[in-house]
Amino acid sequence: MTFLPEMADKQKVVLAFSGGLDTSFCVKYLTEDKGMEVHSVLVDTGGFSADELAAIEARAYSLGVASHAVVSKTDDYYQDCLKFLVFGNVLKNNTYPLSVSAERIFQAIAVGEYARQIGASAIAHGSTGAGNDQVRFDMAFRIIVPEAEIITPIRDLRLSREAEIEYLKSKGVDQEWHKAAYSINKGLWGTSVGGKETLTSNQYLPESAWPTQVTKSGDETVTLTFTHGELTGINDETFKNPVGAIQRLTELAGPYGIGRDIHVGDTIIGIKGRVGFEAPAPLIIIKAHHALEKHVLTKNQLTWKEQLGNYYGTMLHEGQFMDPVMRNIETFLADTQGHVTGKVFVQLAPYRFTVLGIESPYDLMSAKFGSYGEMNNAWTGDDVRGFSKVASNQVMIYERVKNNE
Repeated sequence: MTFLPEMADKQKVVLAFSGGLDTSFCVKYLTEDKGMEVHSVLVDTGGFSADELAAIEARAYSLGVASHAVVSKTDDYYQDCLKFLVFGNVLKNNTYPLSVSAERIFQAIAVGEYARQIGASAIAHGSTGAGNDQVRFDMAFRIIVPEAEIITPIRDLRLSREAEIEYLKSKGVDQEWHKAAYSINKGLWGTSVGGKETLTSNQYLPESAWPTQVTKSGDETVTLTFTHGELTGINDETFKNPVGAIQRLTELAGPYGIGRDIHVGDTIIGIKGRVGFEAPAPLIIIKAHHALEKHVLTKNQLTWKEQLGNYYGTMLHEGQFMDPVMRNIETFLADTQGHVTGKVFVQLAPYRFTVLGIESPYDLMSAKFGSYGEMNNAWTGDDVRGFSKVASNQVMIYERVKNNE
């Protein structure tokens, strides 16, 4: 991180910077129109290559920032957030692994912490007034740096893309701001895809829109090893850090076109929205993890996990990650993972995957106690007859009273 000479008479503002059109506009507007000292920061949660990070830094300085910083948070992102999405088997509306929702709120928190660290009196982001991110960023900043002014030029000025481009050209920034047919947001937990089709209710994304093209055919079986609920091995490869396992599984499954779908959901601001996504590793991990849990956890554990996992996902999606109830739920979810250890066998094929089965020393389908529909070793027919009588007793009484009436 490099600082230009201190400009003591200028207000210091931290800008959440991605290098795109909106945040590029923000740099010029805040530095030249508002006379502010802009310190840009990019939070890397696993979605950038080294070359991309270098290019974004160069762009930030060319636009006039006083300093630019990259805050690497990939490991923290997994440890503090993603592993609980796995523990809770979180799929929003039974579909979406919260690829962008989780990433955004985590990035917003990191930007807020950075602003507090360097003593900025203001903090800015390039969100428009039409989506979820504006709420996530605003909420995180208000909680972490409540004394800081929140500045949102794109939202407040209600600018069109064309107006932003014209403004930048007037400031001598004559970059090629070609708008791609599809907006892509890549991260460790999946990639979102938005385009003209996702603005409708009836169209699906074309093959060409997906960032990862299908290059594999046939099928293959992979063995996933879970240790206390975390993915620690793929086939014969062992990972000390589950982040590496997620990245490896993405490499294996992505070229099959696995993990593609369109999520339809309720936004924080009260409207419906559609977004395409490809998330091969998250979907496989969650489904494999859930299959293992169905073998090793009790009925009541599974019931409460499902309810709390869904609630956790909704709160995260809506920017409520810092609510203390989230730490309470995380404690519960982590406590359920003590026996979620074993192997899950998954078959990969073009556009689909199949969970074949599991092996675990904690499998509750032990033949020592009986085989469903086949043999009972731990009870007698009289035991079941007595149990059925007691279990049905109250409803039997209810029916008799009702009929008499």
